[in-house]
Amino acid sequence: MLIHERYLRRELLLATLLVLASFLGLFAFFDLINELDNIGRGNYGLEHAVLYTLLTMPGRVYETLPIAVLIGGLYALTTLARHSEITVLRASGLSTLRLLWLLARIGFPCVLLTFLTGEFIAPPAERAAQELKLAARSQLLTSEFRSGFWIKDEHNFVNVGNVTPDGTLRQIRIFEFDDKRVLLSVSEAERGVYVQPEGWTLSKVSRTEFSPGGPRVHRYDKLVWESGLSPDVMSVMLVVPERMSAWKLWLYIQHLIENKQETGRYEIALWKKFTYPLACLVMLALALPFAYMHNRSTPVSIKVFTGVMIGVLFHMLNGLFSNLGAINSWPPSAAAITPGLLFLFAAAAMLWWEDRR
Repeated sequence: MLIHERYLRRELLLATLLVLASFLGLFAFFDLINELDNIGRGNYGLEHAVLYTLLTMPGRVYETLPIAVLIGGLYALTTLARHSEITVLRASGLSTLRLLWLLARIGFPCVLLTFLTGEFIAPPAERAAQELKLAARSQLLTSEFRSGFWIKDEHNFVNVGNVTPDGTLRQIRIFEFDDKRVLLSVSEAERGVYVQPEGWTLSKVSRTEFSPGGPRVHRYDKLVWESGLSPDVMSVMLVVPERMSAWKLWLYIQHLIENKQETGRYEIALWKKFTYPLACLVMLALALPFAYMHNRSTPVSIKVFTGVMIGVLFHMLNGLFSNLGAINSWPPSAAAITPGLLFLFAAAAMLWWEDRR
């Protein structure tokens, strides 16, 4: 590794880590303040609020790392430009393309860290945080509907009143239809527990079967319910799509496809799992033109503030395009990639303008 590459790597990564630590401290403070309202509900105490806040931090790392790369890159490169070090590098034969390639090599560890955090660390931590809160507050997971969750499972429609943090289903109703959409039976159970490999074991079941001879009611203490619904699918209720792993998203998308349901939001989230980490490289490319536009009379803080505003705009556009893509049925790849492409084009245009000058 060349001396100038080692030097740039150190300056950029240290600045990025400093900005990331500042963001995490700020988010942790506000998240903890927000959790104070829940203290006293059930067994939820201050220690639960602190642990919940800590468990949500990996998700914050995943969300803010590209923005931290942008602001850290702006600060480091602008500082180097004010000391004329960027000018020396360019005068020694380091072209814009070679400098971009150098920044890409430096930024690759950030891309890898973002992907690994979003895939392997943040999803289980987020689920553990939600389970901790529900268990400490002695609450069950319920939907916005008074009747609970509604799930389509092949020819069946399943209504789950609520879900406990350990994945146990409560107040279950299963409406079974045939291929002609004729109601065959309605089963009601107090609770359901998943047991491999049999499936769901339902307790205190009342099953009403409809036939030409009239309805018949059967009661069972235990009944095995074979279903394509697994705890992995049910766990979607605990974590929003953006905080799920790519594998869980893919499994749930397959379940929705098999049941002919809308998959747009989850496909967009799946595409973003692979495109969002690349935003770190886009942010470094966007920071480089600001280093070229150095002016000794312009404080570094102004450019850092500009970086913050660009980062906020990037975060807003990511959410905006995800929502617009889901509402308007855009191709999931387009909804996920467009914000990054817009910023990449902006970086290319700014670099072209600076080189032209």
